[in-house]
Amino acid sequence: MQLKSWLLILLLLQQVASVELDIDDEDSICEAAKQVVNGELNYYEGTKKGGTIGMFSNPYYWWHAGEAFGGLVDYYTYCDSDNKTLEKLIYDGMYNQAGDHFDYIPSNQSMTEGNDDQGVWGMAVLEAVEKNFTDPKDHSWLEMTQAIYNTMNARWDTKHCNGGIRWQIFTWNSGYNYKNSIANGCLFNIAARLARYTDNKTYAKMAEKIWNWMEDVGFATYVKDELVVYDGAKISNNCSDVTKSRWSYTYGIFLSGCAYMYNYTNDHTWLDRVNEIIKSSDYFFKDGYMYEHTCGGGSKCNNDQRSFRSLFARCLGLTSMLAPSTKDTIDQWLQKSAQGAAKSCSGGSDGVTCGTDWSKGSWDNNFGLGEQMSALEAMMSLLVKPPLTADTGGTSKSNVNAGTDTEDKKNKNELKVSSKDKAGAGVLTAIVLLSVSGGAIWMLF
Repeated sequence: MQLKSWLLILLLLQQVASVELDIDDEDSICEAAKQVVNGELNYYEGTKKGGTIGMFSNPYYWWHAGEAFGGLVDYYTYCDSDNKTLEKLIYDGMYNQAGDHFDYIPSNQSMTEGNDDQGVWGMAVLEAVEKNFTDPKDHSWLEMTQAIYNTMNARWDTKHCNGGIRWQIFTWNSGYNYKNSIANGCLFNIAARLARYTDNKTYAKMAEKIWNWMEDVGFATYVKDELVVYDGAKISNNCSDVTKSRWSYTYGIFLSGCAYMYNYTNDHTWLDRVNEIIKSSDYFFKDGYMYEHTCGGGSKCNNDQRSFRSLFARCLGLTSMLAPSTKDTIDQWLQKSAQGAAKSCSGGSDGVTCGTDWSKGSWDNNFGLGEQMSALEAMMSLLVKPPLTADTGGTSKSNVNAGTDTEDKKNKNELKVSSKDKAGAGVLTAIVLLSVSGGAIWMLF
């Protein structure tokens, strides 16, 4: 038989062997998710000889691992809670990336870690808190989240743009002079969730403060009666030159943060904000399927952007639980997207490699960790349940002062790094920035 004929047969087999998903059957959802998780763990380095526990293979960064573990906690909780091997993999991965001070500022990430990276890990750890995932004996998941919150909150900068935190933590990293919605959104989301979980109004006041600042600085603003959330701005000229890119994960993080605040306070101002963000989130759907509009979807999006829908889907699911009036609208989006995602998971030699275009009905020849994470979160969002609090069965122990003993008066998380290492970091960051030129805001630096 000629080579072309063999290739045609293989292509047809790939199109047939998609992941099966019945959105009304929990067992079907979990079985589909299991196959996606198996594909996702192909990228995991922590179980391979010489690999780093808690990290995924190149070209994926530390923050991608935070995205991934949040989804794996959900999968374990809803689908595979008797799997001790998976439990250990998740526990070891999350615990080993917490850093020496258990605040998710590991010293080996100082050349790349930003506030948004730490914040994404914070939201992953909160998944563990709100689902009673196996707690460490020495530092609880809640305590570690509070350490993340305290160290991020300590970076609130009133000298530039009247508040907000910067994109980067360390002065030597490109983007230190940029304030953006994703970094502040992570802190907002963490504050809202801690307020609800602990019933501590101090966290709620911070969430309110961040939201007000987002509006004052123009990152969250109304355009033709529609609330939009823009990317950010350099601190020069008081953050007045706003970059008007919009990303799904930023919307999701603010959306669910508002939903947590509404659920905690019962203040309909927060529900109004939830509804307004949902209305403008239509931007991230194409023909009813979740779509990263700003970068054009598919191979036009870089590795970061191709993972954004994972957090967007997770946050949509949480919102539907915390603000039940949104459930009908959100369910329509999530059900269609999950079905499309499952059909896209038909590629690769294993037949369960997921793609980017969920409207295609088959694999689109794109693949990567972001594709697997996004497909998994779309499926898990169909099973989401109301997150626990300390009053409704949550058992993780609180320590409101966690992380405060590591602050430095000059730079709250300053590390002693040689000039040689700083120079190397600058070169590395420049290379990274050049590699993500597909519409990414980071090219501004």
